[in-house]
Amino acid sequence: MKKTQKGFTLIELLVVIAIIGLLSTLAIVSLNTARIKSRDTSRVATIKQMQSALEMYFNDKKTYPPTADMAMVNNSGTIATSGTSYLQRFSDPSNYAITYTQTVQTVQVIR
Repeated sequence: MKKTQKGFTLIELLVVIAIIGLLSTLAIVSLNTARIKSRDTSRVATIKQMQSALEMYFNDKKTYPPTADMAMVNNSGTIATSGTSYLQRFSDPSNYAITYTQTVQTVQVIR
């Protein structure tokens, strides 16, 4: 009489479960890294938009906007004066506040 085994042994099932667990862990770690890189890329693009908007403002007004005229806190994100809009509304991916401040530097000439 021949006996044929049907099914898997406990060791085979444990090995397969361990491999699936390892692969799913690697996939989750990779996904989280991709999300972080995506947010960073979005922030860099926002900063470049702000830079371009400030340069356009400077080209029109020959000065940078004072801090009091800026509305860049809590994702309102606009640079607009006299009906001219230089920057559309934006938001940070993690809802951090992006602020603009103008600092005045004095240059002392020594003779």
